[in-house]
Amino acid sequence: MTRRFDCSDPSQRAEGLTAATEAVRQGRLVVLPTDTVYGVGADAFDPAAVARLLGAKGRGRHKPSPVLVDSLEALRDLTDDLPDAARALIDAFWPGGLTLVVRHRTSLAWDLGETGGTVAVRMPDHALALELLAATGPLAVSSANLTDHPSPQDCAAAQAMLGDSVAVYLDGGRTGGAVSSSIVDLSGEVPVLVRDGVLPYDRLRAVVPDLVVR
Repeated sequence: MTRRFDCSDPSQRAEGLTAATEAVRQGRLVVLPTDTVYGVGADAFDPAAVARLLGAKGRGRHKPSPVLVDSLEALRDLTDDLPDAARALIDAFWPGGLTLVVRHRTSLAWDLGETGGTVAVRMPDHALALELLAATGPLAVSSANLTDHPSPQDCAAAQAMLGDSVAVYLDGGRTGGAVSSSIVDLSGEVPVLVRDGVLPYDRLRAVVPDLVVR
């Protein structure tokens, strides 16, 4: 059964977080607000749940899901190789609208799709999202829309698209902006801006001078 919680109400917020945490542990999907748009999330370490997420969106494995974390420490658990450029960008822009692509630990028991040994990671600047992530651990999270449809800024729009494929909807009101995060790929020899999002190239290049645009 799908449940939706109005998280502007403190009691519903607490109940919703508990229900969402339990849903994630059961391998089901949740919708949550972030500082950019609403996302649909699943346990990053549950391959069946991640496959369910991709299926709900109508998205293929060739477009693997990013991962949200609640802290730098959580990121360190996902990778053995955190370049100096990543540390500089994290210091400047996390939490916030910046996704970093890094090499993930080969020992991790997960399947996010066809990643080529990398993972796209972000720490959102949203209290509700961070509280959920602290309870669940890293979540595979993609925008809460059907593929090729607009990314939703409100919970109702997400529910209209994803419906009963999601167990719990956390309604945190309208999100701050319709623009998705910027993505910087740090898995190669040179930092590459692969998506120009909420953080413009000039701001990112001021921190990482050798940043190039794909």
